[in-house]
Amino acid sequence: MSGVRRRRTWTPAAIRAVLASLAFDANGLIPSVIQDAESGEVLTLCYLTDAALRRSLRTGLVHVFRRSKQRVMLKGETSGHVQTIRELRIDCEGKSLLLRVRQRVAGCHTGYFTCYFRESTPRGGLRARGRRAFDPRRVYRTA
Repeated sequence: MSGVRRRRTWTPAAIRAVLASLAFDANGLIPSVIQDAESGEVLTLCYLTDAALRRSLRTGLVHVFRRSKQRVMLKGETSGHVQTIRELRIDCEGKSLLLRVRQRVAGCHTGYFTCYFRESTPRGGLRARGRRAFDPRRVYRTA
């Protein structure tokens, strides 16, 4: 199958080495920037726990800690718009992560490719940049 890329996963030893280089905060979280590997666009900022990072590296799919639900979940669990990890980078102090991913459809629950679709105008307004990639009412079955 030419052109098909296998999902990148980390070995148990590599996962232990990554975790040993990190400084999770007092709540056991580490802020993580999610960036589209192809376009370079920042998709979102999320938080990972030790368990979320382990699961992400073991599966090659981004898992986040949802603070509102107090649980680890697959990014795109509801929509199917998963993020496949292409690269993991760690900041100089081990206090934050950059995950470069292949984004399926869109990264924002509002339907936009990125969560950073709102631009602040010099007069204090906000305007949407880009078009929605999907209709969130259909994907999440809301009114």
